[in-house]
Amino acid sequence: MTTACAPADRASAWLRHRLGRAVLLSYTCALFLPGPGLWLGHTHTIPLGPVLGLPLSAAPCLLSLVLFSAGIQVPVRELGRVLRRPSALLAGLALHLAIPLLVIPLVAFLLHKSPDTDGGSGLITAMILIVAMPVAAGATVWTGKGDGDQPTMVGLVLASTLLSPLTTPLVIQLLAPLLSGGYANSLTASVHTAGGGFTLVGVVLPCAAGILVRLTLPASQLRRALSVVAPGALGGSLVLTYVNASGALGSFIAQPRPLLIVAALAVAALVCVLSFVLGRGAARLLRLAPPAASSLTLACGMNNSSASAVLITTALPDKPHLLLPVLAYGLLQKTAANRVVRARPQHPVYASPPG
Repeated sequence: MTTACAPADRASAWLRHRLGRAVLLSYTCALFLPGPGLWLGHTHTIPLGPVLGLPLSAAPCLLSLVLFSAGIQVPVRELGRVLRRPSALLAGLALHLAIPLLVIPLVAFLLHKSPDTDGGSGLITAMILIVAMPVAAGATVWTGKGDGDQPTMVGLVLASTLLSPLTTPLVIQLLAPLLSGGYANSLTASVHTAGGGFTLVGVVLPCAAGILVRLTLPASQLRRALSVVAPGALGGSLVLTYVNASGALGSFIAQPRPLLIVAALAVAALVCVLSFVLGRGAARLLRLAPPAASSLTLACGMNNSSASAVLITTALPDKPHLLLPVLAYGLLQKTAANRVVRARPQHPVYASPPG
């Protein structure tokens, strides 16, 4: 690596090492200084002339940057082994679709027993939009830390992302009947947003563009690009966290609802724990090798909460309180992932060469 790239690499490593504290700082800033985050969350028109204007919103742009960074870091050539023995990959994709259909009805049944007038439909809506999303790209980082099967995890992230224009609307449509009142109509309307462009334009295309750049750039130029894109995406993910948290916590400050905070944490924790437990149980039933079992467990529990938060602000802008359980899930899945990787002995992580 060239000397010019070293400062960016050191900055990226420094930020990754302190990412948990940086995320908490983003939440703190959103709680006490939500104004800039709320402004960034709105759509602003960039004038392109006396008549034309380009509407832009920060959250979708930041999400595209994060997913582009994930794509450019995908070790595409390592996927050959997964395709030759695809059992763990196929099992992971099947479970990623099946677990929401098992977990969400159970949570809905428990919430219908609560004194909430709408049977917890708001919380269920948020959970559906989380579990319908593809596997979080950050799961590859946790797989590496736990010495898991990195090619299998990369394959799961990539396959679930590429299939999301089909699977996300399907999961939403299957689970929408669990809701009552206006939430059912709002979620059904969001299906058209998810299937009509959000997952394709906002999720698949940035990731595919990153993969294409990785495949076409020479190794030396790819290293330079990674030294810029990787730390930029880390910073972008923190700003995206701040923007999403400002939308949720800003509305909470305007109308404090402590019970909603408690319920959001409880429901997010229940869905998160059940997803990880079912993933681990399935890995044992399939008798997968420990690295593949670890990757499968992480893929079942880790969903792209950033994408679901952007979808909520795009499709359901009048319901910012739905971001609370999404933010809670984003934190909880990282905590659960840390426990999964600590359950296995740590070994040095192999850094694959560019390309």
